[in-house]
Amino acid sequence: MNRQQAERSGRDGETRAALWLRAKGWQILDRRIKTPAGEIDLVAKRGRLIAFVEVKWLKKREELDYAIDQTRLTRVAAATEAVAHRYAQEGEDIRVDVILLAPGAFPRHIANAWQP
Repeated sequence: MNRQQAERSGRDGETRAALWLRAKGWQILDRRIKTPAGEIDLVAKRGRLIAFVEVKWLKKREELDYAIDQTRLTRVAAATEAVAHRYAQEGEDIRVDVILLAPGAFPRHIANAWQP
């Protein structure tokens, strides 16, 4: 897959994840936040909880179990620390979530995926 196709596929996955989160009662606050530490795909809010979401879109559902690793989660967590103050107000909780997507598979939402 070339870079442009990968970019389109990633954006498509993020759009699907955002729609799924909205259906679950989340408000999408932002998309594709770039920081020196890394990128955050989605920032979502539900109640007093702000989730910084890593989205993985894969071609095969069999690959979903291996889609995310500690290195990627550590980068997302570092990026979250850099920008959390922009989104979370005092008293609100923050966490890093992951949404895994593949054709023919129900979205897999891993809440609080990063544990330091």
